[in-house]
Amino acid sequence: MGLKYIETIKSIILLLLVLLSVMFTFTIWTFTPNYEPMEQLQTVDISIAEKKTIDEIIKPYKVITNLKDQVLGSVDSGKINTILSEMGTWNLTNLQRVNQDMTKLDISQVLRQPSQMILYFQGEVPILVYDNVLLIDDTSIPEDTFNRLVIDWSQSTQLPTVHFLSETSGIHYQAQVSLPNRSSFLRNIVDVGQSFAEYAEIDRGNAPFLAVSKDPVTIKRYTYYQEEVNPIQFRNALFSDPSAVRRNQTDTNIEEYVDDHRARMDVNTKNKTLTYVMPVAESQEIAIPSELLVNTIDFINEHGGWTDDFRYAYMNPISRYVKFQLYVDGFPVYSDQSGTNEIIEYWGESQIYKYIRPYYKLVNFETVDEELPSGLDVVEALKDSDELDFDLIDEISTGYYLIHDENSRLLILQPCWYYLIKDNWFRFIPDGSSEGGDRVGLE
Repeated sequence: MGLKYIETIKSIILLLLVLLSVMFTFTIWTFTPNYEPMEQLQTVDISIAEKKTIDEIIKPYKVITNLKDQVLGSVDSGKINTILSEMGTWNLTNLQRVNQDMTKLDISQVLRQPSQMILYFQGEVPILVYDNVLLIDDTSIPEDTFNRLVIDWSQSTQLPTVHFLSETSGIHYQAQVSLPNRSSFLRNIVDVGQSFAEYAEIDRGNAPFLAVSKDPVTIKRYTYYQEEVNPIQFRNALFSDPSAVRRNQTDTNIEEYVDDHRARMDVNTKNKTLTYVMPVAESQEIAIPSELLVNTIDFINEHGGWTDDFRYAYMNPISRYVKFQLYVDGFPVYSDQSGTNEIIEYWGESQIYKYIRPYYKLVNFETVDEELPSGLDVVEALKDSDELDFDLIDEISTGYYLIHDENSRLLILQPCWYYLIKDNWFRFIPDGSSEGGDRVGLE
């Protein structure tokens, strides 16, 4: 009897095993483990300071108003910003080249015409880039540059005209201004221009147009603390793999950061400056000015490198070199030590090749008003100098001389007069100065 059912029992057991196997397999397929939620990785923020727009970086340092029988001028940042804000509402039309080989005398004749305002820029500005500030209604904006921008309202019955002039290349463009509000133009351009201090034009024959203040000028003398920006932030921003960067102390005041791609950053802990180099990015090709300027601005914006008020100051497309200068209260800051008052870039094939800059921020400690002699007094002193040809001077303006007090780690900004000869700014030191030495010094 037992043998009769043994095969049936075996079949039932086998069926049960099969069912159990199916059930276990289904359980495994549908099982969802109760894992603890994983913490999301934090994104590394390499933004060191705020990003800036074109109109904050490319700004005039001085404005002159020519009236029928009077020359007025200003370096006041507030008034300049009012003028720029008004210009930002305009639309320029009918942009056309007037001349391409103007002499300095030709340009002087344009600049001294009445009923107009002249905006002075330190470096040659590509018209194509300034379209971000002053909207130009043209599909084919030229690659040419300018360093003087003239707003002409001499034809009272017509719309104002804007002139783009380059004292370097002799190129002259002009365009018509489409005004959204004529009353706003009169208030923010004409009236503001007529509120400037009294200036005087210096008669120099065929030399460039030059106008300086008639009266002494009062400028603030600043003393600052150096607030250090940790160089590690620049390491994280500049190297493709910061974790692979090696740090070495190569000298008492020099720290070296290197990676396996030959990128290198040298940090001068005494002057608070750094130099980053990517040798493989070097290029010998002549750069297109507009692309060069935009690329270098974008590069600094990518890591928020505008730690203070740095403005565009100079560009050389042949060497692919661009300089942004430190400004305080609208005045340029000059120094005997390169890299302490400026950001310098050499643009490579498609990325930065060399990058030189300070890694500190200015923190105000003390402010004192200081009076400088009038521009006319400076002109007379320079004319009497046996060390230079006065007719070679392209410009005379005020600025700051950067003094390092290493013992107390303070920076002193000393107001001074400066004059420009062949793209180089020289500091004017009056007779009887306690500094001694030459009255005129190269910056």
